[in-house]
Amino acid sequence: MSANPLLTPIFPAGKEPLPPGVTEEERDAYLQGKKYQEYMAMGAESCVAKTMLAGGMGFGIGAFFSLMSASFAYEDPLLRQTTGNLSRTQKASEIFKDMGKGMWRSGKGFGKVGALFAGIECVIESYRAKNDIVNPVVAGFLAGGVLARNAGPKAAFGGGIAFAAFSAAIDLFMKHESSDED
Repeated sequence: MSANPLLTPIFPAGKEPLPPGVTEEERDAYLQGKKYQEYMAMGAESCVAKTMLAGGMGFGIGAFFSLMSASFAYEDPLLRQTTGNLSRTQKASEIFKDMGKGMWRSGKGFGKVGALFAGIECVIESYRAKNDIVNPVVAGFLAGGVLARNAGPKAAFGGGIAFAAFSAAIDLFMKHESSDED
């Protein structure tokens, strides 16, 4: 250490001061944990990880919504008449198969939307090096256009506008700070 308090102390690599509570014997374990923590942070900040996480979460939410809505679908009296000649076990089997197919279909749709939007937004944010309202709006416009592309250019443009507006509304709502006047 230097005698001048205005100079920044320089330490050799691996010999930096340890945080309070960490002994010299724990230095190697501490440095290794810190290294893995940095790797995890880099992985979480990557666009691939964000896209996969959004797709997986979207799949889970879509499957859950389908499961909840399927509970209302089987109270239809016409459905009961068409399965009237099946045993109770066969009816349950058919219902569970139908619920599983619906969960898979809905989960795939939600997962595709989540992954597409998150991936596009992450790439835009990485390119612009800014985190503002422009990123979700542009990502929403592009994702909406991609999702509606099979219906034609007019529908793709309309889908882009609608998804951009929805993305802006959600982003403004999520980033809105609550007042401290509680």
